[in-house]
Parts: sequence; structure tokens; C-alpha cells
Amino acid sequence: MSSHDVSFREGTSRMARAQRFIRAGRYPIFDILSDPFQHRLVDGSGMVQGSPHGPGRLTLGARFTMGMSVGPVPYRSVNHVIEYDPPRCIAWATVAEFQGRVFAGGQTWRYELEPVDGGTLVTETYDWSGSRRAVWLLEKTGQPEKYAEAMSATLARLARLVEGH
Repeated sequence: MSSHDVSFREGTSRMARAQRFIRAGRYPIFDILSDPFQHRLVDGSGMVQGSPHGPGRLTLGARFTMGMSVGPVPYRSVNHVIEYDPPRCIAWATVAEFQGRVFAGGQTWRYELEPVDGGTLVTETYDWSGSRRAVWLLEKTGQPEKYAEAMSATLARLARLVEGH
């Protein structure tokens, strides 16, 4: 069972969301999500590049950076963990830097893990409503339409890692 939806409404509700049932408990899933060195393994977008800089285990308030790329354009995401409730939820706010200058910010990535019979329902949400620059950049380049598919691929990779396939 997996599903996704994307919302493009005006105002504060610009977000993409994907859900997937994973046949594993919340703790192994949360362990992967709270380890930034595992993010490249689960990234379904192909945008995460290289190794992160920062702690090996995320906690509330932790900061980490990731090398990223949109097509041929490399940039760095600077992330700050804003929610941390093991094994239920982890979220980070992110800004994007290019050549040391912030060009977009105010986006949030969030993972919620809900126990269900036989496993965990994982919901991944990307919210770009907090930044005018991100809204303009993402929507003018057609990125939101790609997020639901990429997020579904991310959750499928996460499932393969914890289900042992």
C-alpha cells in the first residue's frame, strides 16, 4: 500500500506529501532518518550528492549540511532539526546556498511514523510555503510536480532498507 498527493493551493498550504506502509517497526525506520549519512541511500530524487557535514546522529537543534544538485546546478542545503520525537517524528528546516549565498529558505522536510498492524505508516511531507523565494523558484521550474514521485521513490528505498529486500 502506498499513496501520495500534492497540493498547490495559494497561501500557507504549499506542500507535497507521500505515504507508504513499511513492514518494519518505527525504531529501525527512525534510526535511518535520524542518520544524515543514510540520506543519500534513501533519496529518491537523485538530488542528494556526497556526504553530509555535521553530526552522525540528528537530535533536536542539530545542524547538518548536504551537497545537492538540481540537474547540473550544484548547491548546498543547510538544515536545522526543528522536531525530534523518537520514534514518532523528525523534521528539519532547510535553506539552500549557492557559492556561499542563501538563495532560498523556509522549506521544511518532515517524517511522521505511525504504528499500524504489521508495520509502520510513514508520511513524508515537504512544505515550501514558508519562503517566497522557494515558492517562486520551485513553482517556476516545475519542481513540485516532481516531488510526489521522488518522495514515493524515497519511501520505497527506505522500505527496502528496513524490510531487508
